[in-house]
Amino acid sequence: MELMPALEAGLTEFDSRVRLVQDWAAPTPCAEWDVRALVNHVTAEHLWAPYLLRGATLPEVGDRFDGDVLGDDPVAAWTHAMTASRAAFHENRTLSGQVHTSGGPINADEYAWQMTFDLTIHSWDLARGAGLDEHLDPDLVMTVHDELGKYFPVWYGAILDHPVAVPDDASDQDRLIAATGRDPA
Repeated sequence: MELMPALEAGLTEFDSRVRLVQDWAAPTPCAEWDVRALVNHVTAEHLWAPYLLRGATLPEVGDRFDGDVLGDDPVAAWTHAMTASRAAFHENRTLSGQVHTSGGPINADEYAWQMTFDLTIHSWDLARGAGLDEHLDPDLVMTVHDELGKYFPVWYGAILDHPVAVPDDASDQDRLIAATGRDPA
């Protein structure tokens, strides 16, 4: 799966689950976040995307997306952020140039892959927390693992917990989820 179809698949996976949430206070596999906080995190990231893809620096964006970005209608807030983010990624079709991130400048295509990773993993987190279907697009799972698995060891202890052991016959999805420090069981 190429980058833009993978990003679209990640958006679809997350979006389809946000629209089904009934209990916004339910816990998620991300110990510090309930369902609402998880959706708030992903929504804020997608509010940032149009600015970063246009070349804005972190100080230029400032704190406008700190705190609660969901307001009284989390689904509408997410939909707005997703729509703006999607448009920004499609405007920058070549994904050329650099994007300013908290880890320093990175290539725009690398940023898009990171956003795809985040959407994929947090789709599973959201599904687990909200009691929804946890099965992710198998092509997306393989693509994320193949494209980003090499970064996992660098991310352990920083943005990922250390991997969880899974049986030898674990599915590709369970292997990906476990590699990010989550227990797929």
